[in-house]
Amino acid sequence: MDPSLLHRKVAIVGVAESDIGRVPHKSKFQLSAEASKKALDEAGLTKDDVDGVFTTIITEGGQFSSMMMAEYMGITPRYTDSTSIGGSSFVAYVEHAAMAIATGLCSVALICHGSTNISDRGGKAGPVSGASHIFGPAQFEEPYGVSTVGSYALAAARHMHEYGTTSEQLAEIAVATRHWASMNPLARMRDRITIEDVLNSRMIASPLHLLDCCLVTDAGGAVVLTSMERAKDLKKRPIAVLGTGEAHTHRMISQMPDLTQTAAKISGKLAFERAGVTHADIDVAEIYDSFTITVLLTLESLGFCKKGEGGAFVSGQRTAPGGDFPMNTQGGALSYTHPGMFGIFTVIEAVRQLRGECGPRQVPNAEVAIANGTGGVLSSTGTIILGRE
Repeated sequence: MDPSLLHRKVAIVGVAESDIGRVPHKSKFQLSAEASKKALDEAGLTKDDVDGVFTTIITEGGQFSSMMMAEYMGITPRYTDSTSIGGSSFVAYVEHAAMAIATGLCSVALICHGSTNISDRGGKAGPVSGASHIFGPAQFEEPYGVSTVGSYALAAARHMHEYGTTSEQLAEIAVATRHWASMNPLARMRDRITIEDVLNSRMIASPLHLLDCCLVTDAGGAVVLTSMERAKDLKKRPIAVLGTGEAHTHRMISQMPDLTQTAAKISGKLAFERAGVTHADIDVAEIYDSFTITVLLTLESLGFCKKGEGGAFVSGQRTAPGGDFPMNTQGGALSYTHPGMFGIFTVIEAVRQLRGECGPRQVPNAEVAIANGTGGVLSSTGTIILGRE
């Protein structure tokens, strides 16, 4: 089936998050189920309506997560998907779910996620005790000191070297994102910050400072999709899936073809072509911000600016409230929440913005939104374009 035929045939009808922050009294399955129940309630559906489950939850052994999640919630799906491509998985699931619905493989799709990322660490950032093993691709990099943040720092240093990008320009992203978070009562970090605050925060992996890095939290999120025909009889205004794309270029940072370009160049091109819209049509952008450099590379790779011009593009608080490119309007992974994989929250906020439900942080007259997830070490991307029906 030609993915462009999805245009306005599939809709998102429910979105929700669970408790976020540090939630030591709830398991990752509880958080996922909590968000799922809220999203289904919002749509006017129940778990018995769900016949497609899409999830990846990090479990002991990392296996069978859709089976375990469906069992936990008492759902027997006829379509199931546990594709795991890191934090972009949940944006990619929108494409998978839309295709399944459009082809009749399922009628109501539930995308969900839950993580106790901070509680598993005893309330502190860093590796889970006893859970870090040298296996798979890690055996080739970890012995030499390569970490997740180190991988992103490599990309940031390369971009600075090639294009003259500055730490001040990266800080613009963190400052703008915190401004949005200050208007979101659910955001974990709401106190406004300055560029100087970012530059004076502790260096984590040069050139990335503490405030260039995402939060570590517990959280769950859920998204419910169905056909546009059915959606029109449900409780919430349907948000149409206009275009989608996904891609990945590597797993290890040492194998990244170009440290200054992500797979969003591929997934974004696909999403725009299938949606039949242009960059000028986008009213609000929700871009995975595991680190400030993630955003910069993604904006360039998606084509919102030329390669090497990301620093200038975000300067002058362009992405902040009042700027002409509203981005990460819930506060992003930098200030709102980040339970290890953030992609589902880009979708949730994009839907709320298109519905006009965001109160003081609402982007006026938002009709078309883009959400982009990034997974691994700048390894995978999922891009979706959504429209107000």
